[in-house]
Amino acid sequence: MATVLITGANRGLGLEFTRQYAEAGWHILACCRHPETAEELLQLASRFKDLISVHKLDVGNFYQIDELAASLASQPIDVLINNAGIYPDSPHHIFGDADYEAWLQAFRINSIAPFKMTQAFTAHLKQGQLKKLVNMTSKMGSITDNTSGGSYIYRSSKTALNMVTKSLSIELAREGITALVLHPGWVLTDMGGPNALITVEQSISGLREVIDRATLADAGKFYAYDGQEIPW
Repeated sequence: MATVLITGANRGLGLEFTRQYAEAGWHILACCRHPETAEELLQLASRFKDLISVHKLDVGNFYQIDELAASLASQPIDVLINNAGIYPDSPHHIFGDADYEAWLQAFRINSIAPFKMTQAFTAHLKQGQLKKLVNMTSKMGSITDNTSGGSYIYRSSKTALNMVTKSLSIELAREGITALVLHPGWVLTDMGGPNALITVEQSISGLREVIDRATLADAGKFYAYDGQEIPW
């Protein structure tokens, strides 16, 4: 049975990743900050009792990351999906009025935490069969694609994640681990908003296909949910 660890598994993309992988018969390590209030995730875990285990994890707390990794030391992981993220930009976070504390927090959660997760769980990935690291990014982190400006905080935090993953892909390839960044599309979630173009089901189905097909030849690449490569 293949095993996937998913951060931010309590809602949106993370919850749908959990549902689809469970329906496919995978073992899921579903992580979120407040499992006790994650009603939909707990209902899913109850439905798939033998497949889903729920773990408390705030990815902004690096001690918690180390503790979880230690508690799962003997657990091989086939796919690590760093999905948890924040979008702190608002109409007030503009050129003339940036929230610098929010910016630092975005870098901690969106850019540094996936790196810390990778450090902590590389040994688990090496024990796995598939050996894939997936960092969830956004097309908004593409410098080439930025034609509208704005969203300084979110854009820069995801651009940083892209560079982190590119460097990781080179080092981890020596261990047989494929590292890549994926864009889920503009999805109908709390973060994506009501004007988004695709459903979470469409996004995650596509992303799972991209993950399934990925090989070491794809390490360090930037793909959308539909398999299209995105320019940096």
